[in-house]
Amino acid sequence: MKNLEIDTISKLLKKRLPNSHKGDFGHALLIAGSKQKMGAAIIASRACLRNGVGLLTVSIPKEERSSMYGSIPEAMLHFREEQIDFLKFNSLAVGPGLELDDGSQKLVYSVLLKANYPIVIDADALNILAKNQDWFIQLPKNSILTPHPKEFDRLFGNHNSEEERRNTAIAKAKEFKCIIVLKGHKTFITNGITSFINTTGNAGLAKGGSGDALTGIVLAFLAQGYEPINAAKLAVFMHGLSADITLQTQSEESMLITDVIENLGKAFQEIRSKIK
Repeated sequence: MKNLEIDTISKLLKKRLPNSHKGDFGHALLIAGSKQKMGAAIIASRACLRNGVGLLTVSIPKEERSSMYGSIPEAMLHFREEQIDFLKFNSLAVGPGLELDDGSQKLVYSVLLKANYPIVIDADALNILAKNQDWFIQLPKNSILTPHPKEFDRLFGNHNSEEERRNTAIAKAKEFKCIIVLKGHKTFITNGITSFINTTGNAGLAKGGSGDALTGIVLAFLAQGYEPINAAKLAVFMHGLSADITLQTQSEESMLITDVIENLGKAFQEIRSKIK
């Protein structure tokens, strides 16, 4: 088990070439949001765009399009009622603000069947997976699951301690050939072979929306061609570092996840300053 430190993380960050273009940084699909939870889609989208993705398409209910047009003009929209061409994208995340209805369950199953690349599974998509345990065999290899402790217990049964959850995470990641990001005070990342503990972040992240932002950050790194385990490590570290930087102008009480997203640029600068 290794600690994630800035010197190690800086070695994972790719350099952007001066002659690069948007096509070099991937086209991500984010399936998120519902009538009562469009904030989750907006937060995840903004985090993904701030984290360097080339192109982002967000799949939302058509009736909610006005909230996206006004909040994220940089994102393209796909309407949930239409078929998805999965071949157009090189990374995908599903779950933030999705709901648990029959339509959402069919959508999650379709993603598991048709996406032929690693995907990020969060929030209600995790809860849907928990209700359909036989779907685990459909997980694309190296997919990234990002549960908080309650979601983790819904997926894998009740646990009495963080240590128990970590042991189960290692076993399940190995069994399903996936990566599990167990969110918490010291977020734990494992692919079943190697495990890592994050060293950044603070209690200001203990608010709604933090997990949605993390999903967007992971998605952006995947779109840019990072290996899934490295995308998870970088995303968790960046998420926490941005929150630590936010404490320079906010308190843990007043910090909003939108503040954290706005500080992703400073987090990139701090990490790049360590590159030799």
